[in-house]
Amino acid sequence: MFTYSYPHFHKGRILKTSMLEELRDYPRDYMELYYRSYADGILAGAEVEVYPDKLVVTPGMVLHKGRLYMLTESAELEYQATGRLNVLKLRFTEDEKLSDMTASHAELRLNEEATCDSSEMELARFKLKEGARLRRDYQTFADLATEFNTLHVIHVAYAAEGVSTLSPLVMKDYAERLLRTGTSDPQDLIFAMMCLNEGTIARSVILHHIANRLGLEYREYDNAQIHRYLDRILANAGRGSGRSGMPVGGPHRMIVD
Repeated sequence: MFTYSYPHFHKGRILKTSMLEELRDYPRDYMELYYRSYADGILAGAEVEVYPDKLVVTPGMVLHKGRLYMLTESAELEYQATGRLNVLKLRFTEDEKLSDMTASHAELRLNEEATCDSSEMELARFKLKEGARLRRDYQTFADLATEFNTLHVIHVAYAAEGVSTLSPLVMKDYAERLLRTGTSDPQDLIFAMMCLNEGTIARSVILHHIANRLGLEYREYDNAQIHRYLDRILANAGRGSGRSGMPVGGPHRMIVD
């Protein structure tokens, strides 16, 4: 049955174990129930800031295998220019059973494996040439995928209902650039406002936007493919083209008298 309970602490009453357990379990149970249908990924924060010799991960919260992991203070990790792929990951440890609690941690790691195993989660990736500066300022939407000397967040999974989705940083960048094209297509305006206002956008919504704007059949794409299709939509919008390259507002007729 559905229940609601709240312990009362009154002077002169015995402090029971069940009362303390209620306080311990309620916040965790609430959060785990709220996110039980969500796929793994970042829920909030955990953004990667770039400095000349280190990466800093900001405080945040991630969901992994139904568990919520909190980072309450910024964490740092040094990096070097190797010219090869480096992937910043969280590596989740096995449960550690102590006398008064069970704990599991997620540690920052840099390695050259592009994929993550079941105990890992990607936060960013990059290829840095010697003598170059790693950057996180993107001149164009396509620049998000520049191969060298650029911090990539395209492949980062964000927690969402059913299936993980793209970083809000990627989608907000897309939305702002889409609006700056001056598009008057209602689909563009609605989608852009949704990206700017709601933060995390469901993957299916992004895929429907791509299918409708490019006249494609709805299908699944990986994050890199989604980025390329969104960049194509931006290019079309910049030329005043809508679905399948047609002018915004549909085909125009010329009447000759």
